Amino acid sequence: MPQPLEAQIAALAAMSSRQLRTEWTRIVRNPPPPLTADLLARGIAWHLQQGAHGGLTPATMREVRRLARELDDGGPGRITDGRIKAGTRLMREWGGATHHVLVLENGYLYRDRHYHSLSQIARGIAGVHCSGPRFFGLVHPGKTRA
Repeated sequence: MPQPLEAQIAALAAMSSRQLRTEWTRIVRNPPPPLTADLLARGIAWHLQQGAHGGLTPATMREVRRLARELDDGGPGRITDGRIKAGTRLMREWGGATHHVLVLENGYLYRDRHYHSLSQIARGIAGVHCSGPRFFGLVHPGKTRA
């Protein structure tokens, strides 16, 4: 008898990265993408929920594809000239907390403090030097900014 959905999702938290990759392959029937264990677990949970409750409606999938094309074509949210539009809010979950950054005309606002670069903020959050745009998901490995 299969486990209830809640138990399957709870079991993901105790799995190693290797176990999560094996579970991803079993459930999704494709090799896992290069994601952290946390993101793999979330993706597996989403697929389990989709299997139990159904996926997105065809209309929602069309809208997601339309938005993805818009972003690919330089639509709203795309980085242009290495800058993000002022007023954009960035969010990143890290270390069990959600971190919000507001893009300003002359830098970034994080926890009521002004910063000149995203890398300064990312270093403060992660505790190690890292690319701020990559940390906040604006640039992906192997990709260049527009």
